[in-house]
Amino acid sequence: MELINQAEVQQMIDKLKDQDLYIHLEMTTGAYAAHHDSTKHPAANFITNASIRYTAGSISGNGPYRVGLKMNQGWIYTEGLTHFEQADTDRLIMAGHDSQGKLVVALQLSREPF
Repeated sequence: MELINQAEVQQMIDKLKDQDLYIHLEMTTGAYAAHHDSTKHPAANFITNASIRYTAGSISGNGPYRVGLKMNQGWIYTEGLTHFEQADTDRLIMAGHDSQGKLVVALQLSREPF
């Protein structure tokens, strides 16, 4: 993965819009390692291979970035994204890593299940 290139990610968001897609979305604030640091409040969420279709989407910010995807009946919003997978042209894979390189958030979109 490499640092997000905002223009390239926006092109992928535009390319995937108005299509039936699978989403993988997760966030953790240390839920897997809270037993190592009792000052961290453990929290996490995870959804994978849910079907979505969005009609508009955008990436914004100066890094870390946020992505919003507008669907017919709601929104998907992810904040804290820092990296993306550039080599993959059929899927959009993004992640946010903290200063220690640990995963904090991930947003992935694909025409095929993960």
